[in-house]
Amino acid sequence: MGNSIKTRRDFIKASAIASAGILASPYLLSGKSTVSKSLNVGVIGTGSRGSGIISLLQGHDRVKVVAACDIIPFRLEDAVNKSGAKGYKDYRKLLEHKGLDAVIIATPFGLHGKMCLDVLESGNHIYCEKTLVKGVTETQSVLDAYAKTKELVFQTGHQYNSSELYQKVEQIIKSGYIGDITGFVCQWNRNGDWRREVPDPKWERMINWRMYKEHSGGLTAELCSHQIDFINRVLGEFPEKIAGFGGIDYWKDGRETFDNINLNYQYPSGIDASFMCTTTNSYGGYQIRILGSKATIVMGLKNANIFLEKKERALGMVDGVSGATMQAWQQGKGAPIEASNEDSTLQALNQFYESVVNGKKVYADILSGAQTAKCVQMSLDALYEERVVKWADYPEIA
Repeated sequence: MGNSIKTRRDFIKASAIASAGILASPYLLSGKSTVSKSLNVGVIGTGSRGSGIISLLQGHDRVKVVAACDIIPFRLEDAVNKSGAKGYKDYRKLLEHKGLDAVIIATPFGLHGKMCLDVLESGNHIYCEKTLVKGVTETQSVLDAYAKTKELVFQTGHQYNSSELYQKVEQIIKSGYIGDITGFVCQWNRNGDWRREVPDPKWERMINWRMYKEHSGGLTAELCSHQIDFINRVLGEFPEKIAGFGGIDYWKDGRETFDNINLNYQYPSGIDASFMCTTTNSYGGYQIRILGSKATIVMGLKNANIFLEKKERALGMVDGVSGATMQAWQQGKGAPIEASNEDSTLQALNQFYESVVNGKKVYADILSGAQTAKCVQMSLDALYEERVVKWADYPEIA
């Protein structure tokens, strides 16, 4: 893979590996702007994700939450008290807020499509949480609407892929440093029923929307989509076939979405990717293992390490690295990839600001988000219908 940098020696020279660790390169997402313009945003959806974003933006000196919306009164009240924003029960009224520059959509997955269309029509920039839109034709409708308003910034909330760490790993893979990519093994394991407290039964399906198919893609959309998006981006292609199994096998509590899933993707290049996600055992938590012919990268949410294959360690082809790194490799240990530990969502929001105010390129753009949304829908069909689904059998996303 990759024609520009063939060997580890060349890659080390190009990336300037620091003596304190491996693969230190210029910070990709400094969050520093050459323009001091303030960005006024409205947040639609003030549940756990929306309120978390509001909290992050409380300390931001150039992004101000001026409006918030939620149909659940106590959630909206909390958000307004926290931010000082004006509260709205109807998001369409929020779109009329004077002086609004951009909108963050943090509502249940199934509501994104219509909201994206309305925000685009209002002329506001959009940061829409993953997964972008539920359904393939609905996703294309949003892309078509965006095509008519290309001056607007549209960023998808695959925040891990907006982080310096993930972008650096992508560079390393594409350089050929770990050899030919032969596969990806992903997991995101948790131990808990994934439920939120409901003070009144009438709010059950609103607060615990992740449990119900109407607005949720379950574990696939809420967790695996981050990893799917990353792999699609790194490979520059999309799965040719998807198969999977799952079920409601442990939490017998009336939920409709699966409490465990296992997915297998086959890409046109012959590379396979597997995804395991469960709510009954948290061992290992989050992980992506990127298997190369010369080395493996093991990624977490905030860290990543390179493990050389035994035959590569024997060759000693590790020019330019520190003695500590070489010793770690000789012992079969990993060498860390140095990157910022700043919250990945804050990095993504900083990137959104830079795109809106300074015209910088959007990394997690609408098209990549839409293509991942297609993968999510295909995965759900494979899981629920217990069949192998093919990319070619679904409408193109473009």
